[in-house]
Amino acid sequence: MRVLLIEDTTGLGEAVRDQIRDDGHAVDWVQSLSFAEASVKATSYNLILLDLMLPDGNGFDFLKSLRKSGNSTPVIILTARDQVSDRIEGLNAGADDYLIKPFDLSELSARVGAVARRYRGDPNPLVKIGHLEIDLSEHRIRANGQAVELTAREWALFEGFVQRPGTLLSRSQLEDRLYQFGAEIESNTIEVYISRLRKKLGRDVIITVRNMGYRLETYEH
Repeated sequence: MRVLLIEDTTGLGEAVRDQIRDDGHAVDWVQSLSFAEASVKATSYNLILLDLMLPDGNGFDFLKSLRKSGNSTPVIILTARDQVSDRIEGLNAGADDYLIKPFDLSELSARVGAVARRYRGDPNPLVKIGHLEIDLSEHRIRANGQAVELTAREWALFEGFVQRPGTLLSRSQLEDRLYQFGAEIESNTIEVYISRLRKKLGRDVIITVRNMGYRLETYEH
């Protein structure tokens, strides 16, 4: 997934960013609502992690504006405001979940995974495609019954294929899953990761469509 983190506290922002990245997701971290608004306009996100008290405004106002514009991106509020009235206001404004600071990073990972599955329309994280058995919740894969270890970025890329099996994904769509803003992208990066996935999962798992992109073989012929 591609995640937008809106958090102005440097230490917490770094910890959350690193946790979500280690879970295999691409993260863009901004520290103000003005940058958040610009990011949402420029990029399609799968999830937004939203602090409420920011230097240039209130996260509730950002959330209400987001929903009013028709943007249905899932939002998890991260805040120290622990009153029941605050939680009710957040949920009524369109939040999907509410996590009180301080929180355990593993709980955040679990909440992120739950929201992501709900919006994929996939409450069951277990997927079987051909000889692959995939647990989207635990980030585990078995190929022909044997466990396969993927790096965080390999998983981030492969998850994009699993979410849209048989769908052609362009190079730019795949790059979006790997990198946050400002990261340097080598010209052959996608080819390198596709090659690694084929070595681990099978040479015919990901099909190249010349000059267009790649797709996950669904074996439904």
